[in-house]
Amino acid sequence: MPYRAINAGSVIDTIDRLQRRIDERFAGRGIALVCREVGLVARKDRDRVVGMQQPYGWVRFGVVAVFTLGLLSLLFLLREVNFQRLLHPNDEESVLGLFQGLDSAVNIVVLFGVFLFFLLRHEERDKQRLALEDLYELRSLAHVIDMHQLTKDPTTLIEQRTPASPEQTMTSYELVRYLDYCSELLSLVAKIAALYAQDVRDPVVIESVSDLEAMTTNLARKIWQKIMIVEQMDAARAG
Repeated sequence: MPYRAINAGSVIDTIDRLQRRIDERFAGRGIALVCREVGLVARKDRDRVVGMQQPYGWVRFGVVAVFTLGLLSLLFLLREVNFQRLLHPNDEESVLGLFQGLDSAVNIVVLFGVFLFFLLRHEERDKQRLALEDLYELRSLAHVIDMHQLTKDPTTLIEQRTPASPEQTMTSYELVRYLDYCSELLSLVAKIAALYAQDVRDPVVIESVSDLEAMTTNLARKIWQKIMIVEQMDAARAG
């Protein structure tokens, strides 16, 4: 359903639109370069998620091969059992042969069952590893975005600067737009991460996505506190 799932193409289109907005107002600034990097990562992760939805061909081939080999081994074992002698329960040799046959059958089932589990688990763990690597990259991007807003202190608009104060060349309006762009970028980073929780049904991946979403929300909350301070300052000056 189009309105029940996040569309990766729509997320990328939103990032591209934000890129144009940032370039029009802050061309050459660090925030523009970060937005461009977010767009590249979004495209890479979109392709990665699509790839994860496809089964590994060599794993499926291995599963079929192991299952077939196990089945043939059981059939060969059944051929070796002398069913005519099993009709005589008092024959100790036939009873012993029956138990030996059952033991061999159980060993075959367990052995090939372990092989099947290993193949299927390997695919699951490999996809989990790839997803976590991309989520760690998104987490790093979120911290980079936070670093760009960290020195944008609203109080520098009114207080005297010291030699160690961060350089502030933006008006209050430009500062609000800059902070708003940082907030939007954090939200888009969370949306890219949500693609993994949506399409990769792995509890570890889903938990990591939830942690990333919580982190970006907290970072965005700090940004909006700054925006509110700037708006209050503008309102006080206008009054």
